[in-house]
Amino acid sequence: MATILAFCVSRDGKLKPSAKETVTAARKLAQQMNADVTAVTFAECSDASTLGAFGAKKVIQLANPELAQYSTEGFAQAAAEVCKAENPVAVLLFASANGKDFAPRLSARVNAPLLTDCTELKFDGGVCALRPIYAGKVLLWARVKAPYGIFTIRPKAFIPEEVGGSAEVVSQSVTLDSTKIRAKITAEKMAEGGMLDVTEADIVVSGGRGMKGPENWSQLEALAIALGGSLGASRAVVDAGWRPHHEQVGQTGKVVAPSLYVAVGISGAIQHVAGMSTSRTIVAINKDADAPIFKLATYGIVGDALEILPKLTEEVQKVKAAG
Repeated sequence: MATILAFCVSRDGKLKPSAKETVTAARKLAQQMNADVTAVTFAECSDASTLGAFGAKKVIQLANPELAQYSTEGFAQAAAEVCKAENPVAVLLFASANGKDFAPRLSARVNAPLLTDCTELKFDGGVCALRPIYAGKVLLWARVKAPYGIFTIRPKAFIPEEVGGSAEVVSQSVTLDSTKIRAKITAEKMAEGGMLDVTEADIVVSGGRGMKGPENWSQLEALAIALGGSLGASRAVVDAGWRPHHEQVGQTGKVVAPSLYVAVGISGAIQHVAGMSTSRTIVAINKDADAPIFKLATYGIVGDALEILPKLTEEVQKVKAAG
């Protein structure tokens, strides 16, 4: 039977939440192609078998010391070897920073076309993908005419769905040319505590210049905590040094698609919209009634963010306490 490969990422021996999204997307496509889903991890994971519940028939755990830490060339080499051995009809990766980094290298190695930031997949005489172009102003359907294509999945575009079933889990050694891995991670410095990365969060509260200064960010943080979400920021805020780059949402930052996106003091420049336009519900708070963000928002509040945020946070806390 035909095979769809779903490459999944992990940390410290456990799958990241994105693995379930990737396998869910692969399963939905596989149902249209009469194919099976094979998940592939770059390390052994204690919870690898759980992917069976989301549609994977098999999980291949790659074993090689060079894959213990992420490297562009190492992951691309390993993924290419799996593609050559499995002869898939489609290859799916999550559009994380690492996925976006090694997907083009994988595409070049196996001579397969690459479509990025896909929000929907279907089979119609070939695998078709819906993806944004022109900084998110247009959604385009593209069809792959090659034997198979590589698709990176936009975060939160495919909600994980358990369908039952089990997966065969196997460990597989892979040979890599270490002389061609020119850049390697030698150490990681993790932020202490903190919130989920914005690409993994189901609720994101983002701030822009309308917050007037970094000293007011505690108001945004209070709302994010009340909602159980994560903090995001516009590029202008990051460029000004108010917030760290890993919080930046937009064309030159991270692409998010949470269930709820709260844009506070953000005008709605196209560069920012490109990173959050596929959010399911968008709430905008801005003192400028003509701000472009209101054209995209599901709900809009016109007013001073610093006056509105404390009241909004208080109401959310009341609802949570009553529930």
